[in-house]
Amino acid sequence: MVTTQEDDGSSEHSAVYSIHTEDEEDEHEYQPGGYHPVSFGDQFHQDRYKVVRKLGWGHFSTVWLAHDKEKNMYVALKIVKSAPRFTQSALEEIKLLEKVKETNKEAVGWNHIAQLLDHFWHQGPNGKHVCMTFEVLGESLLSLMKRFNHRGIPSAMVKRITRQLLLGLDYLHRECGIIHTDIKPENVLLWIPNVQSYLGHPSQPSDNQQQVQQSASSASLLNQTSPGSTKSRKRRVKRRIKKQQARATVSLHEECPLPLEPSLVLPSSVLDILLVHPEALDRVVVKLADLGNACWTSGDYGHVIQTRQYRSPEVIVGARWSERADMWSLACMIFELLTGEFLFDPRGGSKFSKDDDHLAQIIELMQVVPRSLTTLGEYSREFFGKNGQLRNIKKLRYRRLRDVLHDSFLLPPSEADLLSHFLSPMLQVEMEKRRAAKAMLDHQWLCGH
Repeated sequence: MVTTQEDDGSSEHSAVYSIHTEDEEDEHEYQPGGYHPVSFGDQFHQDRYKVVRKLGWGHFSTVWLAHDKEKNMYVALKIVKSAPRFTQSALEEIKLLEKVKETNKEAVGWNHIAQLLDHFWHQGPNGKHVCMTFEVLGESLLSLMKRFNHRGIPSAMVKRITRQLLLGLDYLHRECGIIHTDIKPENVLLWIPNVQSYLGHPSQPSDNQQQVQQSASSASLLNQTSPGSTKSRKRRVKRRIKKQQARATVSLHEECPLPLEPSLVLPSSVLDILLVHPEALDRVVVKLADLGNACWTSGDYGHVIQTRQYRSPEVIVGARWSERADMWSLACMIFELLTGEFLFDPRGGSKFSKDDDHLAQIIELMQVVPRSLTTLGEYSREFFGKNGQLRNIKKLRYRRLRDVLHDSFLLPPSEADLLSHFLSPMLQVEMEKRRAAKAMLDHQWLCGH
């Protein structure tokens, strides 16, 4: 049967060098082969980078705000788990990131990919860790969607974001020969103008920074609790962390009247501008992040990629896929940004799997079942009979994308038609017919307001 990536929206290599973090990693992962224990004030790479506080974490790494003494600027320091499989993956990611950095710095799309600044090794108690530094970016599009209560982001903003992502993907695909493989809101981050000024000078921290630093130091206590620590002690440490984070959030809220989440401790000047001056929508800048699952276009691939809701049909059936899989994910994400809802949100049943339902939803919307889907995938025969019909789901309710936009989301007919005309070439079920990023840049929908 099909082996799928996690369906909860997470990937092994989370985009974690933004200012947003949720919850805490599992303290039991602080062991040989796992995370490196970090405390506020720790220094790395011959004392060049000094840790200021925690930014986030993923199943692959932890990420920390650090001050680069050499360049007198703040960076996001990503410290990868030390187990061989994580190390190897990180080294592959560095090759991809260096290709992105060096291929063509004059390309417009270069500005819409999160850039690697430095990389080095660090020996710790849990092993030898690959470390990378990145520019500090703002929160993800998922956080931005939450700010709009999952009711959709203003169309003008989505159009600007979409254009930038098309430029970024064109640069990745055509100039760098790279497939991202995990396009989703969590992996698109806001760029914050003058982010260094928000962070202040490291030798003169503000009251807010001191509270944040205290919170980071407390978090390090949790990170370093030994496997033999009592559960009650761990609960006490966690409560202390939450209280300190809450105090930092309240203080920041007084300076920045935004609906801050408990773990969000840096305001985004981009969002400040948007809330006070809606006419500044054309100033939003985003960058595509997290190449932890990326690969080269020159390869021959059939393994499972993409987070469930953004997964392309060829991946579901186990067929060969290419950079056009990214275009499918992008179309799904654009729909979600505009409406606040998934375009495809499959559910399993007693007689069919999530993959069955996913394929059914795709066929219902696009109303085509190409031979490439029914016969060329490793798992095609599990989903389709000889007549090209789904084996496990017999009754389909066909609906055009244009009708979904008009009837369910109340777009005026002309807007529904234009948006459907824009998204449909990226949602071609037959991968070879799917439009490339560069070909979408001149579409009329992107030019409207």
